[in-house]
Amino acid sequence: MIAGMLLAAVLAQSAYYTPEEAQSLFSQANDAYDREDYAEARDAYQRLIDHGFGGADVLFNLGTTYLAQGDLGAAVLYLERARRAGGLAPDVEANLAVARSKQLDQVVGGASEEPFVQRVVAATSADAIAGLFLVTWEVGLTLLILLRFARRRRTLIAVAGICLLALAIPVSLVLAAHVYVRETTSDGVVMAKTLPARELPRDTAKVSFEVHSGLKLRLLERSGNFVKVRLPNGLEGWTEQSGVVEI
Repeated sequence: MIAGMLLAAVLAQSAYYTPEEAQSLFSQANDAYDREDYAEARDAYQRLIDHGFGGADVLFNLGTTYLAQGDLGAAVLYLERARRAGGLAPDVEANLAVARSKQLDQVVGGASEEPFVQRVVAATSADAIAGLFLVTWEVGLTLLILLRFARRRRTLIAVAGICLLALAIPVSLVLAAHVYVRETTSDGVVMAKTLPARELPRDTAKVSFEVHSGLKLRLLERSGNFVKVRLPNGLEGWTEQSGVVEI
């Protein structure tokens, strides 16, 4: 499915296209996709991104176009970026599932191998948690302030305010976990058709395993032209940085 609306907030960011020009190009790209002219659609979506119109819908549409072309690396990359941009969640997850089903690497494991904090982050939405924190904190605090002026139902107001503020504490911890993971972890996608992972960061080191286009990896550290990666099942190795693109 292709998104049909270009976010107005993103439109205002570009100094190269006017909003009208960007919307027109977006519509042309969608029309090209509908005609199955994927090359034209891909180029138009990419021009929008290059000119500052990289909203979730454009990223999603570009990833979907790459998926239709069979380019799993680029498809997963832009779909993951669309997911991080916070839009079109059901469609993004559906297309990522399609992309994963087509990948050569069917890595099992994953969630159980991740630290608890990262599993919590993966299971929750940053936007939803942030919104919940604001609501519980502001409403709870407002109720306690109003308690000073209330003449009736003071007990009910006090209990509701205290409960909301108490709920804000664990919600704030989950929100902090999202910030921590975003700042301290880095993921990438394999773009090369086949990419060897070595025991050490040098060309002569023994190859431990191979990964293939479209696989999402955790990026751990860099050394020269190599980056140490971790697979979803916990397997680690050193690969060439040129074969992986950070999400």
